[in-house]
Amino acid sequence: MGRTRKPRILTAEDRPLTEAEAELAAEAVAYAESDADYQQYHELEDEDDLGPPPSVADAIAALECCGDADKALASAAYHKVARRYLGVPVPLIEDMARLWRAQCTLEERIALAAGLWNSDIHEARVAASKLLAQARIRPDQAVWDLIQSWVPDFDAWALADHACKAGEKRLLADPARIDDVAAWVQSDHLWTRRAALVITLPWTKQNHPTNADRAIRTRVLGWCADLAQSPEWFLQKAVAWWLRDLSKHDPQAVRDWLAAHGDTLKPFARKEASRYL
Repeated sequence: MGRTRKPRILTAEDRPLTEAEAELAAEAVAYAESDADYQQYHELEDEDDLGPPPSVADAIAALECCGDADKALASAAYHKVARRYLGVPVPLIEDMARLWRAQCTLEERIALAAGLWNSDIHEARVAASKLLAQARIRPDQAVWDLIQSWVPDFDAWALADHACKAGEKRLLADPARIDDVAAWVQSDHLWTRRAALVITLPWTKQNHPTNADRAIRTRVLGWCADLAQSPEWFLQKAVAWWLRDLSKHDPQAVRDWLAAHGDTLKPFARKEASRYL
């Protein structure tokens, strides 16, 4: 078979301009040389108008518009916690939260997150967490205080984990807040105790921890030893999760922990903790 020759595209260098092309070229030159004030167009290019920040009611209405009744029923059956579910997928909630963050000042964002969480709608609580899940927030004490205020409301792993993902950013920003988390370990509330391990997971993933980071690791391993004595499945799972992730970066620390405390773990948890050893 012979080669197929691609059609040649003629340019202005190949042939004279047509009358229409000549007119367009003349208009372009005139536009470039014009002294007219085009500032309004520059404003649109430099800063998009995203509109005013949404109210809590506006944000919930937006979530409701994206809901799916069948998915809401499935979500309710899966999470097994009595609250309203809308059936909105998490990636879509993340897109909404990204837009709302851009529309809000920090104070407005905190207020919106608080209102969404207080609605007790599953997807609204996910959105509340996503609104605050940024590494760079300054000042951030009000954000940390709000996330801490949510911890006693934790009643299932999914919402707890979304909120802890936002909380770990604030903990990394100011590791001295580990003292606040330490109090959670002594709570009578199962999900608060579990959150102490979930929110400190970043300290399992560091390849080059500082001395301060190593001190936090040692401290949380002590919490693991305390929490592993509970037969609660979610606590056993959380301890195993922390040890498993740490074993990828500091396997000896996990071996030492298992040698000292491994008999407090249920078989499934010990197997999970030692998966990568």
